[in-house]
Amino acid sequence: MNKKVLLSGTGVALAAVLASAVIILANTTFTSLRLDLTENKLFTLSEGTLNIIQGLPEPITLDYYVSKKLMTDVPQLQSYANRVHDLLDEYVAKSNGNIRLNVIEPEPFSEEEDRAVAEGMQGAPINAAGDQAYFGLVGTNSIDDQETIPFFQNNREEKLEYDLTKLIYNLANPEKRSIGVISQLPVFGNFIPGMTQEWAISSVVSEFFDVRTLDSALEINQDLDLLLIVHPEYLSEVTLFAIDQYLLAGGKAMIFVDPYAEGDVIPPNPQDPYGMETKFSDMNELFSAWGIDVLDGQVIADLQSAMRVQLRTNRGFEETNYLPWVKFDEDNLNQEDFITSELSIINMGSAGIIEAEEGATVTVTPLFQTSTESMKMPSALLEFQRDPGEMLSDFESENTAFIVAARLGGRVSTAFPDGMPTADENNPFDELYTPPETLLTEGELNVILVADTDILNDEFWISRQNFFGVQIPQPIADNGNFVVNSLEHMSGSSDLISLRNRGEYQRPFDVVNDIKRNAEAQFRQQEQMLEAKLEETEQKIAELQQEHTGNELLLSPEQEQAIENFRLEQLNTRKELRAVQYELQRNVERLGTTLKYINIGLVPLFIGIIAVTMGMLRTRRKTES
Repeated sequence: MNKKVLLSGTGVALAAVLASAVIILANTTFTSLRLDLTENKLFTLSEGTLNIIQGLPEPITLDYYVSKKLMTDVPQLQSYANRVHDLLDEYVAKSNGNIRLNVIEPEPFSEEEDRAVAEGMQGAPINAAGDQAYFGLVGTNSIDDQETIPFFQNNREEKLEYDLTKLIYNLANPEKRSIGVISQLPVFGNFIPGMTQEWAISSVVSEFFDVRTLDSALEINQDLDLLLIVHPEYLSEVTLFAIDQYLLAGGKAMIFVDPYAEGDVIPPNPQDPYGMETKFSDMNELFSAWGIDVLDGQVIADLQSAMRVQLRTNRGFEETNYLPWVKFDEDNLNQEDFITSELSIINMGSAGIIEAEEGATVTVTPLFQTSTESMKMPSALLEFQRDPGEMLSDFESENTAFIVAARLGGRVSTAFPDGMPTADENNPFDELYTPPETLLTEGELNVILVADTDILNDEFWISRQNFFGVQIPQPIADNGNFVVNSLEHMSGSSDLISLRNRGEYQRPFDVVNDIKRNAEAQFRQQEQMLEAKLEETEQKIAELQQEHTGNELLLSPEQEQAIENFRLEQLNTRKELRAVQYELQRNVERLGTTLKYINIGLVPLFIGIIAVTMGMLRTRRKTES
């Protein structure tokens, strides 16, 4: 018997040693083997990310600053930090050794905390003692270029992979991306000193990109990361052909056209000081080949999104809606697109309408849309009718949401199937242009089209404040952010553009939330009843006081009885409200207790029953054998 016991104990010890050895071996040998069982594949890297990190030309170092100990009192933040760490480990595992990860815990008053602050990390007060928690990332390349995420915000969970991959991509491609600008508005220069000034969007874009003003088709080539075309009024056929071939060859473009460009105003003629002319722009020759249409002579009128303007009337200044000017909020912006998902307000003036033609193969993904309380308005009307009241009187909703800005994608054909058009004799640059050796007849389109140029105009998104004689521009809308987001997103690699949103990490307790909502709805109903009773009683008291003709400081018996009745009703109602709140908390606690019972007691019991049953069956087989 002792021998059996010894052998049994030795077997258990050997099994424990073997299990430990297997775990250690697995942790050191099979680190690249992973299984993602989350519903939205939260820890599986997208194909675009894999292409970028596996093709890195040089190693990238990531310093992950995370205050683990301080985050123990904030479970939500701690959980998110663990998820970020897991995803970073996935980057390292899939990078073929191109990414090195350092996890640094900056404790209060330590050298690591000083280093975190020096590298741009943003601390967050985590407790009453004022300790700062750090939760950010610093990336560096071999030439000490640096990219940072100062603090991982919970509201960007869905975009976590995009933010990490973008940081790595920028380190691998540190040079500013080049943007070729074709503009016939004074956006990036050619403004008239004393009459016009350089638009604020110019300095915003130049801060992030190498901006090159293109004067002719000769300068449109594949060395440019992106074309920015603003208000193309007088583009020659050769220039359109060069743009066509650039895009079909894989180039990208952001195009602003306008059926009524309020920012394009010819200076007044001294002989006719009141004569002003506003122009329109389009690229219909290319648009037609792509299968889209920016409606000629039509602007949007949106009752729900219309800006409020001041109008002088016989009674003085009054505020009213001006239908052609719109203020789009989150309901009008595509919340699924990286470019617009973080924007709040976009201001536009007399914008046009983008439509896909019947049978078109181009993909039109809306970025901005009007509300359904909208209609088409002739742009010519704005030349002689600027009265907001008249426009409101004539407004008839078409119950349609019109597209004002969109992504264009898909395979399209060239607008010049017969080859390069004849050069304009009056344009010497056209005659010098040499077409590509091979004429491209089709290709993949990658364009952002905006049917408005006034979105770039300072008047619609900038407020200038005088600071000791210096005009300081202050944004009042996200117009500039929209342009920078678009240019940054499109001028990156196609792999970066293709990244999808990550799924939601947090899984809400739907049943608990339903219980809370139902109880809160009942609470609000009781609260409204109380307010109604209060108002009714006060009205009754007021009526009684009107009937009373004696000393108003003395209350009549009827008034005293009314007040007493109200106090009783108020007391009873408050008891009911407390009962509702108590029932709400009790229902949630009851559900929590049930879940704990299932997880802690029932599941282990069920597993134990299965184990005992299997043991009994095994013993029976041995006995029978």
